[in-house]
Amino acid sequence: MSIIHCQLSIDFINNLVISFYLKCVEITLFTSVFFLFLPATMEPHLPKSWHMKQNIKLFTGNESRYLSENIALNAGMALGKSSCPRFADGEFEPCYEETIRGCYTFIIQSTFAPSDNLLELLLMIDAAKRASAYKVIAVMPYFGFARQDRKDRPRVSIGAKLIADMLSVAGIDRLITMDLHADQIQGFFNVPVDHLSAVAMFIPHIKQMGLEDIVIASPDTGGTKRANVFAKHLGTDMVICHKTRSKANAIDTMTLIGEVEDKDVIIIDDIIDTGGTIAKAADLMKSKGARSVRACATHAVLSGSAIERLEASSLDEVLLTDTIPLHTTSKKITVLTCAPLFADVIQKVFENKSISSSFI
Repeated sequence: MSIIHCQLSIDFINNLVISFYLKCVEITLFTSVFFLFLPATMEPHLPKSWHMKQNIKLFTGNESRYLSENIALNAGMALGKSSCPRFADGEFEPCYEETIRGCYTFIIQSTFAPSDNLLELLLMIDAAKRASAYKVIAVMPYFGFARQDRKDRPRVSIGAKLIADMLSVAGIDRLITMDLHADQIQGFFNVPVDHLSAVAMFIPHIKQMGLEDIVIASPDTGGTKRANVFAKHLGTDMVICHKTRSKANAIDTMTLIGEVEDKDVIIIDDIIDTGGTIAKAADLMKSKGARSVRACATHAVLSGSAIERLEASSLDEVLLTDTIPLHTTSKKITVLTCAPLFADVIQKVFENKSISSSFI
């Protein structure tokens, strides 16, 4: 009798296990079919404004605050809080006054003189990496030392490559800049480089001037590619100035290749430093019969007495951008802001969108 009872108990347990197993299979199959009809992602749909504010932060170095505030305004955001206390000996220590953990952190700083601007940018990049920022993007409207892009004589440095290495070691994930002195500087980086152009700003402004017979001029042979872009979009001819130098910022001779008589000349350059090249080119154009002479340059370095030199030249107008602050005004100088362009590109980079529409 006990053996029969024992056998019945075993059969009952086996039936119970089999029933439980079949029920589990049934539930698993039902659940699998249910999940097939769910959307690919179950992340909550957040309003764009909330998403942007929580995951992207804009910061600025001290000398680029004028431009950074305008960029933030065009992007519909507020600049992040940061400070840069200084020690008695001139040493400084940039610090973020709010959390940037897990954020796309854009640091806006042009590296014009003094070199403190470059060091401040490097320290801000390092601080951001140590604060667990998700991505650190350097926004350098003006990339200093870009004129040192090659060894053009023995025993000189390639400053642009050194700056690229310093930025990379500091920890940038991306670089956004405008009108590098030489396009090949992009190849010095092993991270993405968004190389913007002021052409998209200057061309509409030039078209609104109502000039009758425009000719584009390059102040030297190295700038012919840049000038050719303007000539192509405006459908005009191009002339070239050939100059010789014995040393930096000193022109020995300059000759003109092309005709400018009775033309409205627009000289195209990336940088105006001392203003010597532009002023000499303008005087040369006027001596050859040009009706008017204007200059377009992206970066207003304007060292020393550059503004006085431009005002005393044959130039009718000088168009510049605000990649570098203009501390002295001039009746001949017109400044176009690049803030809307940088704000647009920053938002597109954050949203992983193409920025090709930002170019003409």
